[in-house]
Amino acid sequence: MMNAIAMDRQAVYEDYERARRTFHQLLDSASETDLARLTRGTKWTNEQLLWHMLFGYMLVRALLVLVRVFGRLPRGVGKAFARLLNAGTVPFDWVNYAGPRGAVKVFGPRRTGVAFDRVLDSRQRRLAAESDGDRARGMHFPVRWDPFFKDFMTVADIYRYPNLHFDFHHRQLTLGSGDGRQRDE
Repeated sequence: MMNAIAMDRQAVYEDYERARRTFHQLLDSASETDLARLTRGTKWTNEQLLWHMLFGYMLVRALLVLVRVFGRLPRGVGKAFARLLNAGTVPFDWVNYAGPRGAVKVFGPRRTGVAFDRVLDSRQRRLAAESDGDRARGMHFPVRWDPFFKDFMTVADIYRYPNLHFDFHHRQLTLGSGDGRQRDE
């Protein structure tokens, strides 16, 4: 089991680095027109979706705190909390949608790239410090909030989550597609 855990940690590091390279390639090759173009299957522009992809990595910090707290409580408490969060899906969806629209006005592409590096470096440092026992701790999650949330997720699952989120949204980007759809403001 120890080798599987160590190999899993290395796989997560490598996947983070793959995402970092991809993210910077996307940002570096995107024109202003590319960034303003609408994405596939969302109401966001490419720039907003890129920021949302960064946010998936930012979210890990808060999720880890929740798992550390609820992972120590009886499972029934965590299940009740997950049900409560599922009941709040509509406000969550609104904040999830509105956040990137405002964030890109503050961050811009260059600062988004810098933030991506800082967040990824922080996730990698924290993962390096996690014990095997910590990575096995888990809690119930609000499965209606995200297609990659499972009913029960461990700390190890949380570290893998942003890469799944990143890859899903990467396929929705229309950078360089030339389809001409631009957002009207």
